Amino acid sequence: MNDTIRISKQRRWSESKAQSSWQIFKIMAEFVDGFEALAKLGPCISIFGSARTQEDNPYYELAVEIGKRLAEEGFGIISGGGPGIMEAANKGAQLGGGKSVGLNIELPFEQESNHFIDRDANLNFDNFFVRKTLFTKYSQGFIMMPGGFGTMDEFFEVATLIQTRKMTRVPLILVGKKYWEGLVTWMEMVMKEEGNVSNADLELLKLVDTAEEVVKEVLDFYTRHSLKPNF
Repeated sequence: MNDTIRISKQRRWSESKAQSSWQIFKIMAEFVDGFEALAKLGPCISIFGSARTQEDNPYYELAVEIGKRLAEEGFGIISGGGPGIMEAANKGAQLGGGKSVGLNIELPFEQESNHFIDRDANLNFDNFFVRKTLFTKYSQGFIMMPGGFGTMDEFFEVATLIQTRKMTRVPLILVGKKYWEGLVTWMEMVMKEEGNVSNADLELLKLVDTAEEVVKEVLDFYTRHSLKPNF
C-alpha cells in the first residue's frame, strides 16, 4: 500500500468516526421526540403484522375488528404505521373511537404512513432499534398477526424481553392458529426438547383465532395486573 492510498484511507476513516459522533445526537433526538409523544397517551396495545396483507384478506378484516374491539375497551392502538395489517389496526382504532398511533420507519419499499393514524400520533423513525424501544416501553400488550421477517423479529424481541424480565410481563397473543401453530409446535418439539426454552417460557404465548379471544385475554390479564409503562 503506497503512502497516498494509506493517507486517503485514514482520512475516510476519520471522517466516518466524526459522522458517527454526530449520529448519536440524531438518535437521541428520535428517542426524546418519541418518549415525549407516547408518554402523553393512555394505555395502548400494539398490533403487528405484514405490510403486504391486502384489504380483502380475512386477516386484514380480523385486524380491523381486533383494533376496534380493543379501542372500545379503552385502549389506544399502536401499529408500525404502514399498509396491510398495520393499516387495518389503525382503521379499527378509529372505528372504535380510540387513539390511533403509527410508528413509521423509513424504508426503500413497502412502507408509507397509512391514512388512519391520528395526526398528532404519526411518528417517523430512521432507526429500527429506536422504534422497537418505544413499542416495548409504551405497549400494554402485543398482538401478533400473520407477517414476515419484520413481524417475527418483533415477536421474538418482545418474547425475549419478557422472558429475561427486562420488561414487565404483558399479554403476548398470536392470532391465527393455522399460521402460528407450526412455529409453536416447533418450539415445543425442538427448542424445549433441546432444553433451550422451558414450559414457563412457552406459557408466555397465547394462541387464538378470534377478536373475542384477544379481548378476553387482554381484559383477563389486566384484572390481575396494573397498567403502567413496561420499564
